[in-house]
Amino acid sequence: MSRTDEVVEAIKEMILDGRLQAGARLPVEKDLADDLGVSRGPLREGVRALVTLGILETRQGDGTYVTSLDPSRLLSSMGFFVDLHADGSAQPFHAVRRLLETESAGLAATRITPDALARAREVLDEVREILGRTPVDHEAFIATDIEFHRIVAENSGNPVLAAFVESLASRTARTRLWRGLHEDGAEERTWHEHDAIWRALEAGNAEAARIRMASHLLGVEEAMRLLPVDKV
Repeated sequence: MSRTDEVVEAIKEMILDGRLQAGARLPVEKDLADDLGVSRGPLREGVRALVTLGILETRQGDGTYVTSLDPSRLLSSMGFFVDLHADGSAQPFHAVRRLLETESAGLAATRITPDALARAREVLDEVREILGRTPVDHEAFIATDIEFHRIVAENSGNPVLAAFVESLASRTARTRLWRGLHEDGAEERTWHEHDAIWRALEAGNAEAARIRMASHLLGVEEAMRLLPVDKV
């Protein structure tokens, strides 16, 4: 293990055992380097690595702090990992997305708040307006599509699940944009599928919500298989 890796593991251990809490400021560089038995070079490299992972953040002129350790922040780097597989190998990521979102819809059916249901309905109404315009604003359609899925995931009651969904869902935007431009009726079908999901959520029917979401996302996966590699 390199000295930099030792720094990363040592700081992570300090967070795990409670010596460093979320939001806590790290000791000054010299003291921390002495405590860890490393020179400042490896310490700085280790800190930079943890900043990239969303575990630490540097504040200009104020030092380095442990972040809130919010799941969405810690998992944000996974989105980059998905982007690196922007070819045919992306298919497994979309299959995982379907599994996660299917479960999130089932959970949301018994947990979603009236305010969230109302907001989701507003999003669907926005989509109807977008689809009624000529020409259709496909980018706006994608934005509302992502927002609808975000509302469902955030109301699953599981912030880690919601963070995973957020990392994966927005990465299918290119697929959905391509479908809207090249597949007749795709966006209209998407609206109806979202509407069916919303009605299952409104009814508090977890099984129906799972089935509706799974069916909807299977359609996205099937469309992916027809896409040119550079559009996946």
